[in-house]
Amino acid sequence: MPRRTATMLASTLMLIALLCAGVFIPVPYAEMSPGPTVNTLGDHDGEPVLQIAGKKTYATSGHLNMTTVRVTSADYRMNLVEAVYGWLAHDNKVVPHETLYPDGKTEEQSTQENAEEFSQSQESAKVAALKQLDVPVKSWVIVSTVVKGSPAQGKLHAGDVIKAVDGTAVKEPNDVAKLVTKHKPGQDVRFTIVPAKEQAAAEKEKRTPTRTQDISMTTTTSDDTGEKRAIVGISAGTDHTFPFTIDIKLADVGGPSAGLMFALGIYDKLTPGSLTGGRFVAGTGTIDDAGKVGPIGGIEMKTVGARAKGAQYFLTPADNCAAAAKDTPDGLTLIKVGTIKDALGALKDIRSGDTADLQTCGK
Repeated sequence: MPRRTATMLASTLMLIALLCAGVFIPVPYAEMSPGPTVNTLGDHDGEPVLQIAGKKTYATSGHLNMTTVRVTSADYRMNLVEAVYGWLAHDNKVVPHETLYPDGKTEEQSTQENAEEFSQSQESAKVAALKQLDVPVKSWVIVSTVVKGSPAQGKLHAGDVIKAVDGTAVKEPNDVAKLVTKHKPGQDVRFTIVPAKEQAAAEKEKRTPTRTQDISMTTTTSDDTGEKRAIVGISAGTDHTFPFTIDIKLADVGGPSAGLMFALGIYDKLTPGSLTGGRFVAGTGTIDDAGKVGPIGGIEMKTVGARAKGAQYFLTPADNCAAAAKDTPDGLTLIKVGTIKDALGALKDIRSGDTADLQTCGK
């Protein structure tokens, strides 16, 4: 066999071997890609995304689209060829597996966490929108979760209203941890609560709950890094009573990043006229009860997905602006927002056609 032919054959066989190895060698990466985008003002799977009862609503137009990101599952093992393809593809992003699933989190755990965050984001979106409209909302601090095997297990339950800790009134979820950590591990702490069942009954009967309980327990030591502190093994959150019904119907979506767009959709439906002026606006961002907009993951995927559906403007959390501006899809204007007020101001400019002063992610 001529030397040149032998060399070419050897090179071909080597290439085939490398390709085969690439297909079978797993790498510790996961992939993100643009996911579905849904108009919060419209329908999804045959029913309105936002359903409001007991309060007058108004016709809307245009789009206020929430955006999503598709990710590979926790148990998916990407091979080298897929990773290289993902790195080269413009619309996909390959990231370390632990970025999406830290601490060995399973698919089930991730799904549950995302569902809880999505539910909380809906509540905060409702509160933020109604506060902008000066509609009063009753709020209180509750036990969100109880850690199995912790001092609180069997004594406190999810949904219990926390009125006080050691006699000091609780107004915000963060107050609970501050008051508990005033103790040293091993010391007793006293919670004054309204049991979840009593709270639910009072809400149903539209009365103020009157029955409280004092629950004492012994604190234990935190197992996280850093300075050791006293804990009881709960997370605190906020619950609300709304003066009318607001339902958000959107299945198979998780995480907190749709909060801003839900809040804007609710605001639009409860006010005359159109927030968008008929324009196609998409966006993303977490939102808290006060209307502050927070950053999210996968911003590059969301802008691509939004533009592919026809979005002209994209409401971008201020902390995501730098990353989003690195590769902005043609024809899409990125608008920097830090609060729901910023977003409402930007929408006013958009519907008026006076966009010269918009705070974009390039300024």
